[in-house]
Amino acid sequence: MKIDNNSPYLAFSRETWSELRDAVQLPLTEIELKRLQGMNDKVSLDEVRDIYLPLSRLLNLYIKAKQRRNRVLDQFLGKDPHHVPYVISIAGSVAVGKSTTARILQALLERWPQHPKVALVTTDGFLYPNAVLEQRGLMQKKGFPQSYDIRRLVQFVSEIKSGKPRVTAPVYSHLFYDIVPDRETVVELPDIVIIEGLNVLQSGMDYPHEPHRVFVSDFVDFSIFVDADERLLKTWYVERFLKLRSGAFTDPDSYFKHYAQLSEEEAVAVGSRIWQEINYKNLKQNILPTKDRAELILTKGRDHGVEKIWLKK
Repeated sequence: MKIDNNSPYLAFSRETWSELRDAVQLPLTEIELKRLQGMNDKVSLDEVRDIYLPLSRLLNLYIKAKQRRNRVLDQFLGKDPHHVPYVISIAGSVAVGKSTTARILQALLERWPQHPKVALVTTDGFLYPNAVLEQRGLMQKKGFPQSYDIRRLVQFVSEIKSGKPRVTAPVYSHLFYDIVPDRETVVELPDIVIIEGLNVLQSGMDYPHEPHRVFVSDFVDFSIFVDADERLLKTWYVERFLKLRSGAFTDPDSYFKHYAQLSEEEAVAVGSRIWQEINYKNLKQNILPTKDRAELILTKGRDHGVEKIWLKK
């Protein structure tokens, strides 16, 4: 562990961080881990043991402390104990592996006896439908702050945090590249909610078009930012685009089915252009500036493995 008195973070190498799992046993099998991984993510059981087990132990300690605090507050106020879910947010660039990180954490955290019910929600469901984005000229800004129904997202998190018994969220389809009508994700009294998305660390200054100043980050108990060098992010995005070209894009219902006909060289060029014109701009303007708001930063290396961990003091 490296301590820099001028930094708000403690810096850990992979080896030092791994020791903090404190004999916690690995609860996942190779088959279970494979189901949790995204298309282009390469996560080994060693990675889960060295990186995610210590993190799940830390979160378990934080959650138990928060539960004790809530009981003390209820006692002080003379109220009956009420259920308050612990909210974890996971942010980072497109293609960095946020979704895989979220699913692995969900699988690990729900194995702790103190909080067996862990819900996972992505903020993609709170994007405006394509019809609205087209009307507002925002189809090339999907994922940027103005493309989200931020009021609905904040209302969702607020209802979760208030202990509302049943809360719903819209469903987004990456196949159709749009919100799915008449479908919803239902969250019912979870112990923990993991919210994953590009925008979960953003605050009022990132939404100047919104008059109110309450945002997702105001309801989050612990925030994580998954980071990597920008050159790696571009490489991973293009690699994922090539896999989609020969996979999901071949589905006749896919919004991007026209890309399935591209040659590999053409696909690399198109993927690189999309990255540069949309995702890289969003990363630089709206995502990277939120990194230092996170409680924990996981920095990935070339093989997708986490090489450095930064924990806020």
